[in-house]
Amino acid sequence: MVDSRYSISDTRGILSPGLIVFRDLVEKNLDEMIRVAGSPARLRPHCKTHKMREIAELQLARGIAKHKCATIAEAEMLAEAGATDIFLAYNPVGPNIGRIVRFLQKYPDVRFAVTGDCAGPIAALGDAVASVGKTVSVLLDIDCGQHRTGVPAGPAARNLYEQIATTKGIVPGGFHVYDGHNHQTDLDERRAAVMAVWEPAAVLRDELQRAGLPVPRIVVGGTGSFPIFAAINDPAIELSPGTIIFFDWGYREAFPDLKFTPAALLLTRVVSRPTSNRVTFDLGYKAVASDPPAGNRLMFPELPDAKAVLQNEEHMVIETREANRFQPGDELLAMPRHICPTCALHQQVYVVSGGRVVGTWRVAARDRVLTI
Repeated sequence: MVDSRYSISDTRGILSPGLIVFRDLVEKNLDEMIRVAGSPARLRPHCKTHKMREIAELQLARGIAKHKCATIAEAEMLAEAGATDIFLAYNPVGPNIGRIVRFLQKYPDVRFAVTGDCAGPIAALGDAVASVGKTVSVLLDIDCGQHRTGVPAGPAARNLYEQIATTKGIVPGGFHVYDGHNHQTDLDERRAAVMAVWEPAAVLRDELQRAGLPVPRIVVGGTGSFPIFAAINDPAIELSPGTIIFFDWGYREAFPDLKFTPAALLLTRVVSRPTSNRVTFDLGYKAVASDPPAGNRLMFPELPDAKAVLQNEEHMVIETREANRFQPGDELLAMPRHICPTCALHQQVYVVSGGRVVGTWRVAARDRVLTI
C-alpha cells in the first residue's frame, strides 16, 4: 500500500530515474530541527545535502540566519539565496585561496568564515586576504576522533589558535567540532560519545579565553549528534545538522530516536522483466549514491522483500516474490540509503506538494564552480 505522504497524483511529466522532493515533509523536518535546537538562532545547518537555493530560502524564511557549506560553489549558492553569514567548513589550499579572496570581493556584505588546521595554509590565506584589504574569519578545526582533518584539543591546537589570532587578514572565529564518526544507535552510548567530544573542546575554549583570545563560536555536530549538543547550555554552540533536511533510509535505521521523515525519494520505472522472479528498473548507480555497499543502496517501501542482485550504470535488477505484478513502464518509489551524494547526481529535482508536482528545483551547487 502506498504511504499517503508519498502519493503523486500525476507522474507522467517525471523523467525517470527522477529525484522527488516532498516539500511538505521538508518543511516539517525544518520545523522539527528548529524545535530540537530551541530556536533558529542556535542553528547553522549544512547545505551539503540539498545544494538548492530554494531550500536555503525556506530556512531563511524561518529565521535561520547562519549557514554552513563544504564547497565554494555551495557558499556562492547560499549568498545568492540571501544568506549573509556563511561558514565554509573546509580548509582552503592552493587555488582555492584565491577563490576565497574573490568571494570576499563579490559578496562584501557576507560574514564569511573558513576552517584551518595547518600553519602554512593559514599564513597564505592571511597574506592573500590582507593584500586586498579584506579579512576572513578562521575557525580552528578540532579533530575529535574521526582523524579526517583537524588538530586534537590540546597544546598544539592552542598554539595554532594563537597563530590564527595574530595573523594579519584573519579574525579568530572559534572552533569547528564535527563528530561524523558518532553513529551509535543506542542513545545513551551516543550521548556519552558526544560529551567526550565536547568536553576537551570546551576546556580548550576556556583556556584561550582566560588568555584573552576570543572564541566566539563552536560549530558542532551532525545529524545524529546535534540533538545531544542542543541540550548543552552554552551560548557559543552553533548546531550544524545537514542530512535531516531530507533524511534518508540509512539515518532512519541508525538513529531511531530522531523524529524526521525521509523527504526525497527516487521515482523509477520498470524497463524489463528478464526472468520470472526478476525486475529491472532504470535506477543505476548514476542515479543513487554508490558509497553504500552494493545491494544496500536503497529500499523500496512498497516492496519490502526486494533484493538488489545487480546494479550497473543505468540498471538495477531486483529479485522479488512479487515480480509477476510488474510490467515495463510500471513505477515505484525508492528511498536512498545516503541522500547527500544522491542529490549531487541530479541536475534538478521534481517538487511535490499536496500530492501534486508543483515544479522543479535546480541542484545548483552540485557543480564545483559557479562563477568564482
